[in-house]
Amino acid sequence: MTVENHFTLLGRDGMARVGALATAHGVVRTPAFMPVGTQGAMKGVHWRDVRETGTDIVLGNTYHLMLRPGAERIAALGGLQSFTGWNGPMLTDSGGFQVMSLAQLRKVSEQGVMFQSHIDGARIELTPERAVEVQILLGSDIAMQLDECVRLPAELQDIARAMELSLRWAERCRRAFERAAPGRMLFGIVQGGDVPDLRRTSARELVGIGFHGYAVGGLAVGEPQAVMLAMIEEAAPLLPQDRPRYLMGVGTPDDIVQAVGRGIDMFDCVMPTRNGRHGVAFTRFGTVNLRNARHADDPRPLDDESPCAAARSTSRAYLHHLIKSGEALGAMLLSEINIAYYQALMSGLRSAIAAGTFAAFAAQLREDWSRGDIAPR
Repeated sequence: MTVENHFTLLGRDGMARVGALATAHGVVRTPAFMPVGTQGAMKGVHWRDVRETGTDIVLGNTYHLMLRPGAERIAALGGLQSFTGWNGPMLTDSGGFQVMSLAQLRKVSEQGVMFQSHIDGARIELTPERAVEVQILLGSDIAMQLDECVRLPAELQDIARAMELSLRWAERCRRAFERAAPGRMLFGIVQGGDVPDLRRTSARELVGIGFHGYAVGGLAVGEPQAVMLAMIEEAAPLLPQDRPRYLMGVGTPDDIVQAVGRGIDMFDCVMPTRNGRHGVAFTRFGTVNLRNARHADDPRPLDDESPCAAARSTSRAYLHHLIKSGEALGAMLLSEINIAYYQALMSGLRSAIAAGTFAAFAAQLREDWSRGDIAPR
């Protein structure tokens, strides 16, 4: 496989980077946040509304889609973009994390993972080759290697074994990806838990194998933010400057800003839609819990300067009523508002890095967040 470069680094401010990633379905501006459409749908938000928030790229989940409706069926229907109606860039994860967290029974071996579906109990084998095959069938722009993710805290020997196995699987994924359509990408995943030496070893070995981009995985799985940031600091400087860097499963707005300042380009998280379904909004001035009774008589919108029409025009009182009444519209509006907030945050980060004002922008963000209901952690 020729590991061609799809990423253009447009500028930097310290370790923070601004760039552009060219995919078969369009250009992704980085730093980028990918809303999560786990089963080929964004929970509570239509694809056209996702696009209107400024989203360039979304994430689909290999584990869920291979179980239902099936990768071969999606391929026969034209791939994920045609099947879902999202005609933009899409990244699919490898399914490994969901196997570890959702499967009823699982057995990890050198060959791969044998597991029982959480849907019907069927026994399924997911190997590195099958993980790549499924993602090729799905037609994703960016595929991820199969890896083993260990929840933290964990024993050193377990972290080391999983990291070394993930490296061997990375080599097999790279070979299997050779038959992918031109213009598609495969990312390797840095593992190593909370052990600096293992993180460095994983990063160096992955660069030696050669990928279109590199992810930092196995974080945001229970460790403190300080540990997460320390592991980024170990891995990111060892990754190629001309390739995108993706921090998987992260996170809060503060997590994202901190990671961008350490050289990360791409993020994904269920938080915008999950929090929205639970009545929590992200705003310029921190998070707002619309379940709180104090919003019942508040005619103000969430943010009269938001680029999102729903945030500018819908009163807190009405949002409170919708959430307390269990109306689906409340979850839909807050999910859209939250995705829009995350995309506005990414746009602001890109502009600040390009202007050389990242540090001042980050400081202002934290000052503004402190004025909300809940300050960033």
